[in-house]
Amino acid sequence: MDAQVRANVGVAAVSKRKPVRRRWPDWKSHVAMWILLALVFLPLGEMVIISLKSPYQYQAQPFGVSWPIAWATVVSNFQGGWQAISPYIANSLLYSGASLIGVLLLASFTAFVFARFRFAGKEVLYYAVIALLMVPGVLTLVPQYALVHHLGLLNTRWALILPYWAGGQVFGIFLLRSFLGGIAEEYFEAARIDGAGDWRLYWNIALPLCRPIMATLAILNVIGTWNDLVWPMVALAGKPGLENLTVGLTMFQQEFFTNYGPLMAGYIIASLPLLLLFLVASRQFIEGLGSGSLKI
Repeated sequence: MDAQVRANVGVAAVSKRKPVRRRWPDWKSHVAMWILLALVFLPLGEMVIISLKSPYQYQAQPFGVSWPIAWATVVSNFQGGWQAISPYIANSLLYSGASLIGVLLLASFTAFVFARFRFAGKEVLYYAVIALLMVPGVLTLVPQYALVHHLGLLNTRWALILPYWAGGQVFGIFLLRSFLGGIAEEYFEAARIDGAGDWRLYWNIALPLCRPIMATLAILNVIGTWNDLVWPMVALAGKPGLENLTVGLTMFQQEFFTNYGPLMAGYIIASLPLLLLFLVASRQFIEGLGSGSLKI
């Protein structure tokens, strides 16, 4: 009887509750978001539109699409853009690829040592390395140039690759050390019991576990080296043919300053490698952004 009374009371209480009102999203936030997206994609869309035009079409209608589209002009624009910047794309692929391999190997191994080993002065040495993040890159431009000149590497490909290795691994050490330090010691202890040495611990345990955060580091490193302009202009000023893409685009802009069709087509072609890289590795990039706060 008491159970029946309590059930009736509960039903009455539920029936007296006020209906929950559905909260609709704030329309102001949506409007602001669409405005920001328009500001981001409008220049990109305009770049695509201009790449479809001849000089006469651009003068007659600079911003709108000219109908009908002259596909022969489009093909000519993209052929001209590709022929002008394809050597620079090959150079940038070489510089960014070599920098990526070196930075990932050096940063991951150094971070593994800082995270899993104990030795005298470890923290002092680690913070001395990390302090380099506080130094603006422009302040190291002249000393870096003097060092490369003294080593006889100016106007060679190594003038870009070696400084990219040295400078790119600082942030990688900072990023990977915190992640490797959070891996449970039981993984390494079990491997040591099975007879694994330090190299096996690094190669078979540390590297596979930190794959997402290394993907994030890889994308950030490629973006930095691919878009670098100042150092390649300084280090390769006396050797035509070794310029990376950003320097090549600067020269390309001077050549096609009044012919915007091939110029915009070249810009589109130059942006495709990074776009494809992000599309392929976007999942690992997002996982790596959140994996630094996780403890395995």
